[in-house]
Amino acid sequence: MIQSIYRLLIELTNGKWSSDILQRFAKSPRSKRIVSSFAKTYKINQDEMEKPIHEYPSLHDFFIRNLKEGAREIDEGPDSVVSPVDAVIEDIGEIEADRTIKVKGKIYSISEMLGNDESMARYEQGTYMVFYLSPSHYHRIHSPLSGTVTDQWTLGVKSYPVNKTGLRYGDFPLSKNYRKITEIRHKSGMTALVKVGAMFVNSIETTHNGENLDKGEQMAYFTFGSTVVLLFEKNTFSLLPNIVTPYHIKYGEKIGTLKGQD
Repeated sequence: MIQSIYRLLIELTNGKWSSDILQRFAKSPRSKRIVSSFAKTYKINQDEMEKPIHEYPSLHDFFIRNLKEGAREIDEGPDSVVSPVDAVIEDIGEIEADRTIKVKGKIYSISEMLGNDESMARYEQGTYMVFYLSPSHYHRIHSPLSGTVTDQWTLGVKSYPVNKTGLRYGDFPLSKNYRKITEIRHKSGMTALVKVGAMFVNSIETTHNGENLDKGEQMAYFTFGSTVVLLFEKNTFSLLPNIVTPYHIKYGEKIGTLKGQD
C-alpha cells in the first residue's frame, strides 16, 4: 500500500496543483517524518549515503543526497565512457537517418528533442541510450566522459511521467518534457546529454560551472525520478556487448568505448 502511494505521488503526478503541493511538502520540515519510510519502501542503501538518514531535514534533501567518498568507482580506461547516473538502461539503438529513435514502441524526433538544427544533424545514424531513474536511485548526474562543454540550453515547459507507462503511453515525454541539454566535445567527436524532467515541477538543477568536464564529475541533479538520454555521433562510440536492456547500472561503470579521432 505505501509503495503504491509513493509511486502515485512521485512517479505519476503531473498536474500543476498536485505537483506544486508535493514540491512544497517535500521541502518542508514536516516531510522529514516520512524519510525513513521512503527509504525502506524503495530499499535505498543507507550504507553508501553521505550522512545518516536522521540528519536529512526534509524528503527533498534526502532525495538529492550525495554519496560517501568512494561509494562509486569511476572506470579509468583512457577511452572508456561511463554511465552518468544510477539507473536502468531502458533502450539503446541507432539514430535513424530521418533523425528519429524508437523508445517503448514510440517514434521520437531527435530534431524536436534537441530543438537545434546544427546539433541534430551531428547525431544522425549515431547511437542513443535511455537511462531511467526511479525514486529508489541516487539522483545526481555525472559526466560520462572527459571533454569541453560547447553549449547548453533549455527546452520545454511541462513535464509528464517518464517511467515505463509514461514512455509507452504518454505524449512523447522525451522530446516534449522540460529538459536541459549539454553538448560535450571530446577527442572522438560530440556527445549530447539530455536531462529530461519527470513532472510538472521541472526540477533539474545544474551544479557544474565552467567549460571543462572530467569523467565522473558531477554536473547536475534531479529532484524527482527522471531520465537521461545520451546521444553519440556516428562512428564515435562502441557499446559494451554485455549491455542488454533493461540493464541496471551505477554511475561510473563502463558502458562503452570511444573510437576514432577528431
